Amino acid sequence: MGSKIAVLGAGMIGTSWAAIFAQAGHDIVLYDCNTKQIDQGINSVVKNLNDLHKYGLVKKNSKPSKNIQGTSSLSDALTGAVYAQESVFEDLETKISFYKEIDSVIDSNTIVGSSSSSLIASAFTEKLSCSHRCLVVHPVNPPHLIPLVEIVPKPSTNKSVTSSVKGLMLNIGMDPIVLSREIDGFILNRLQGALLNEAFYLLENGIASAEDIDKTLSKGLGRRWAFMGPFETLDLNAPEGIIDYCNRYSSLYLELAKQFEKPKLWDSTVVEKLSVTMKNKYPNRDFDQRQKLRDRRLAALAAHLADDNKI
Repeated sequence: MGSKIAVLGAGMIGTSWAAIFAQAGHDIVLYDCNTKQIDQGINSVVKNLNDLHKYGLVKKNSKPSKNIQGTSSLSDALTGAVYAQESVFEDLETKISFYKEIDSVIDSNTIVGSSSSSLIASAFTEKLSCSHRCLVVHPVNPPHLIPLVEIVPKPSTNKSVTSSVKGLMLNIGMDPIVLSREIDGFILNRLQGALLNEAFYLLENGIASAEDIDKTLSKGLGRRWAFMGPFETLDLNAPEGIIDYCNRYSSLYLELAKQFEKPKLWDSTVVEKLSVTMKNKYPNRDFDQRQKLRDRRLAALAAHLADDNKI
């Protein structure tokens, strides 16, 4: 694939994507219909790149910030681009309308990946002339610090397009997974949703506090899951591997599954109490500072894991 990448949407996800493509040496055109947002977005990209530099996650001699420009013209952003990463507001009508605009100005070979975290591409791209070049390319927030990306083609997406996007993701340092078909929530949010539903159940029924449920993940399961998945975890948790583990504990998990209630919306009263808990824990909110702390820890973890891969 060539060097010009269009990043459509200069918000949190778009600017994180722009940093990823820029540090890999691509020329980035950051599009937003709001010119003020473009300036803020470019500043965010530079900040993200500086963070990557600080932790050794960008080549020391590279100058990726020189490869970024902004525009409020969708046509200018897409002309000559080999790939466009769309990261506009997660709303079906917004997506449908925006993709009609894309279709009216896009080059004949440009591939479009959507950062959609819940909407399948078939829902907003099927009637376009560029439909066969559209698919979901869903990152984890923040993308420039978490390498996983879900590639979800539609039935009508050309296989060569899926293959090209996977190659591009590998080239820029991401770790792509490719789904065999569309499914609501993809993989990440289906797994996350199962855990969140159980977390809200435990909280609603007074089994544990929100703080202790969070701690169970951050100080427990999350420590393992930072570098290995559930199946590899099981394989190491019994003397004879995963078959041994399943023989020992599958009946336990069956009994737990039988206790699950019918799906329902998270209880509004519990959500309000949870909000109070978070406000009491962080009385000044300090959203920006907490976000920066999260990003520093993720960057340090990424650097540590990258170093481990050299062993």
